[in-house]
Amino acid sequence: MPNFFASNQPQAFHELRKLSLFVDLNPREMKIVNGFMHQRRYLKDEVVFDAGEEGQAIYFILEGKVLVCPQGQSEKPIAVLEQGNFFGELALLDGDPRGAQVRAAENATLAVFFRGDFLGLMQSHALIASKIALQLARHLGLRLRGVALDKPAPL
Repeated sequence: MPNFFASNQPQAFHELRKLSLFVDLNPREMKIVNGFMHQRRYLKDEVVFDAGEEGQAIYFILEGKVLVCPQGQSEKPIAVLEQGNFFGELALLDGDPRGAQVRAAENATLAVFFRGDFLGLMQSHALIASKIALQLARHLGLRLRGVALDKPAPL
């Protein structure tokens, strides 16, 4: 299995460990998750995914910024996400179509965790996958409560 965070990228590994989805993982578990990560680089204005596409992965912003916007309307973003944020998290749970377009607001480096890899992690390391799933459920719960309480939902 490829190691996304090779020795020349210790800062990226450190940044990913800070994310709420991974807070319950110990260093050994995080190294296992590391084996399922993929790196993608996007140039400014490059589309990460379009609204309506099948959700296949969650994305973690390691460098740069992305715009979440209605399809083809990057001048009116719903959100601007920076390093340390993640998006597309529902793709770990289902393959439903994406609800918005995401494009790079500037050159960006993203870590990508594909649903198929998450399902493989569930089979090979159920405890690790359950820790991630629990944090994902907490994250989604906060978003739902934010909407229900008329507060902006954290992304």
